[in-house]
Amino acid sequence: MDSSTKHLKNLQIPKLNILKERVASQCVCCGSNRLTSSPAVLMPFVAHRIFNWRPIQISDDWGLNTINKGFAYSICNSLLCTECDFLFLDIRFSDEELKKLYQNYRDKVYNLLREEYEPGYTKRNEDLNSGINYLNDIESFIASYITFPVTILDWGGDTGKNTPFKNNNDLLHIYDIGGKDAISGAMRVDKTEVFNNKYSLVVCCNVLEHVPYPMDVLEDISKTMNQKSLLYIEVPFEDIFIKYKNNFHIHKKHWHEHINFFSEKSIKTLITNAGFEVLNLKRHFVTSGGKSSHILQIACKLTC
Repeated sequence: MDSSTKHLKNLQIPKLNILKERVASQCVCCGSNRLTSSPAVLMPFVAHRIFNWRPIQISDDWGLNTINKGFAYSICNSLLCTECDFLFLDIRFSDEELKKLYQNYRDKVYNLLREEYEPGYTKRNEDLNSGINYLNDIESFIASYITFPVTILDWGGDTGKNTPFKNNNDLLHIYDIGGKDAISGAMRVDKTEVFNNKYSLVVCCNVLEHVPYPMDVLEDISKTMNQKSLLYIEVPFEDIFIKYKNNFHIHKKHWHEHINFFSEKSIKTLITNAGFEVLNLKRHFVTSGGKSSHILQIACKLTC
């Protein structure tokens, strides 16, 4: 154990008491209970894959005299934290439910079900599987904060095909619940192996928008770092924050795999509350998988 690791072992970081709830009553970024709510639907693919809930058509033969006839979908709420502008789905999935959604991600069974509900998805998936085309931009963003040679952990890194510096490292570990084989030169690892290492670069791209308690992920990641380590985070900056100036929850009428929508304020709040210092935060426009979008790039380190 080096001196920086010893220092961090004794570092006491105040921890927010984020309740683990089926339906959230507080912000999972800042802990505030100052939330505003608006009705929405859970998209049929997600409801089916996790809960085996399917859309139904209510007709006269149901015998429901006080319910209108028509299609019924899984209902939920869009919540907006008025303290940090975090927009999120009120339903918080369990670990087992996340496994149902993401295990064997984008395999044949996954694609067939999603194509059933979302015609054209198979073609979009082919574009996504080709990998991102802005990897050089990520590496340029990170480069000034690290010293080579690097040891890398890609948390939620799929196969490693989109990992920065995948061809320029001393070690590349991939931790991901999806179950796919890692690319050549990378090694899939479990949490036990992850926590036995300290990496100079940890990558967490397009993960935090999927998980019910993103602070838990960051706290786990902190265990893999020392005082010299860099954490690179990337999350979508959703169009709703660009199109509207406020009341984002009113305009969010459906939820899919992205159950967390981060504003710049909310992602900084989350990172700070998890015990990290933000070194740089940048909004970046990208085109990948046949789709143009904005992302937030964040470089951070452990608070010391």
